[in-house]
Amino acid sequence: MPLCSPGLSPDCLKSDLSKAMSQDGASQFQEVIRQELELSVKKELEKILVTAPSHEFEHTKKDLDGFRKLFHRFLQEKGPSVDWGKIQRPPEDSIQPYDKIKARGLPDNISSVLNKLVVVKLNGGLGTSMGCKGPKSLIGVRNENTFLDLTVQQIEHLNKTYNTDVPLVLMNSFNTDEDTKKILQKYSHCRVKIYTFNQSRYPRINKESLLPVAKDVSYSGENTEAWYPPGHGDIYSSFYNSGLLDIFIGEGKEYIFVSNIDNLGATVDLYILNHLMNPPNGKPCEFVMEVTNKTRADVKGGTLTQYEGKLRLVEIAQVPKAHVDEFKSVSKFKIFNTNNLWISLAAVKRLQEKNAIDMEIIVNPKTLDGGLNVIQLETAVGAAIKSFENSLGINVPRSRFLPVKTTSDLLLVMSNLYSLNAGSLTMSEKREFPTVPLVKLGSSFTKVQDYLRRFESIPDMLELDHLTVSGDVTFGKNVSLKGTVIIIANHGDRIDIPPGAVLENKIVSGNLRILDH
Repeated sequence: MPLCSPGLSPDCLKSDLSKAMSQDGASQFQEVIRQELELSVKKELEKILVTAPSHEFEHTKKDLDGFRKLFHRFLQEKGPSVDWGKIQRPPEDSIQPYDKIKARGLPDNISSVLNKLVVVKLNGGLGTSMGCKGPKSLIGVRNENTFLDLTVQQIEHLNKTYNTDVPLVLMNSFNTDEDTKKILQKYSHCRVKIYTFNQSRYPRINKESLLPVAKDVSYSGENTEAWYPPGHGDIYSSFYNSGLLDIFIGEGKEYIFVSNIDNLGATVDLYILNHLMNPPNGKPCEFVMEVTNKTRADVKGGTLTQYEGKLRLVEIAQVPKAHVDEFKSVSKFKIFNTNNLWISLAAVKRLQEKNAIDMEIIVNPKTLDGGLNVIQLETAVGAAIKSFENSLGINVPRSRFLPVKTTSDLLLVMSNLYSLNAGSLTMSEKREFPTVPLVKLGSSFTKVQDYLRRFESIPDMLELDHLTVSGDVTFGKNVSLKGTVIIIANHGDRIDIPPGAVLENKIVSGNLRILDH
C-alpha cells in the first residue's frame, strides 16, 4: 500500500491510517507513517534551532522540545477526546456553593494566610479584536485606568490593608512582553512586587504538510505569522521553567490564584483562600475551579463533569457533533468555567517533574494573511484539573465573572452600573436588581477608538435591561437608557441621540440628526 510521503496532509494521513486499520499489521503501518512525519518535523525543528542566537539558544530549545512533545501527542490521539457515554454530572459535594464557603468566616490570622498567595494574571493577549495595538491589558477601561492598573491597585490595597506581601506575576507572550515590561516602570513605587515570565513560542504548522511554517527563529518579516503562544495551558511548564515556581515555594508561598487579566471580576477572594489554607475535612485541596451558573449567553463555555471518577473540564470543541445541543443545555449542564483557578504550587512542581499534567489538545485552525491554512496546537489551563488530587469546583456569584471581550462589555464597565473602589468594580447599590443588562453594539462600535467617538459621555444605564445599537449612531451627553432600547440606523442613515435624552422602552429607527442652529 503506498504511504503518504513526509509532509503528508491530515486527510491523507487519516485515509492511510483508516486503510491500514482494515488490514493485518495495521498498527505497524500507522507507526511507520507517524515515525516518518515525526522525523520530518524533528529535522525541520533542528534547522530552526541552529538559527537561534547563542543567548536565546537554551530558551528556544526548551520551546521546540515542548512543541515536539505536544506534536507527538497530537499524532497519537484518535477521535474525540471524550467518550460521551462516560460523562456524568459531578457529585453534589464536588461543587460547593460559594455561600457555604463564605459562611465559615475568616480567621484572625488572615494576613499569614494571604502571605502564602501569589496572584498570576494571564497577559498573553493582544487588543486586536477591539481594534487596539499592543497588549490588551493596556487598554483603558475605567477613568483612564487600564486592566493592568486596576490589577495593581487591587493587590496594593490588599498589601496595605493586611500588611502583607502578595506578589503579582504576569504570564506574557512574545506578543506582549516588550510593551508590558516598558509600562511596569510606572508601578515601581507601588506596594506590589511584580514578576513576569513568558509562555512558550511554538511554530504554526502547515495544514497540508503538517510541517512548521517558520524557517528560522525570527518573528519579523516573513516569519511574523509563523509563531504563536500555545494557549494558557502552557502556564505549568513555562512557570516551572522560569524558576519562579521554586523561588515562591522557597519563600513559603503555597497557592497561585490564576485568572484572565481582562476578567475584572477576578479579585482575590479571602473566603476561598481560607477554605484552601484551612480545609474543613483536613484534606488539602490542590485545585479549585470557580464556576458560575450558565445563562443563554454562556452556552458554549466549558463545563465541569465527572469522568472516570475525576472532575473533568469538557469544552465544546471536545463534544461529538451529535451531542452539542445536549452540551449547550442549561438544564443538564448548569455551570461553566470562569477560568478563575486556585492551584497548589507544591502540586504543580510534583506533577511537572513527573510529566503528569494531562491536558487535551485543542487544534485551532487559522488562515494567515497570505491565504496559507495552518493549525496551531494549544492547551487550556483548566483542563489540567483531572491531574490534581482532591479538586473542587466552587459555584461563585456571577459578579466574579466580568470579562471585557468587546466594546459592548466595555460600555457596561465604564457605566454607572458599577462603582470603582481600590481597583475593584462592584455593582452599584442604586441598581434595583443584580443582573447585568444585555448590550449588543453593532460593527460601527467594534474598535475602541470608534466606540469612544460615538459617546460624548457614557449614558446612565442603572435601569437598563437590554440595549441593541446598529448602524451609524452617536450619543450626546447625559443620555439615560431604561428598560429595552433598540436603535437601528439603516444603511446610509444616521441617528444622533440628543444630549439629555431619556429613552425608556423605545425603538428608534430611520434617520434622526439634530443640528446646531
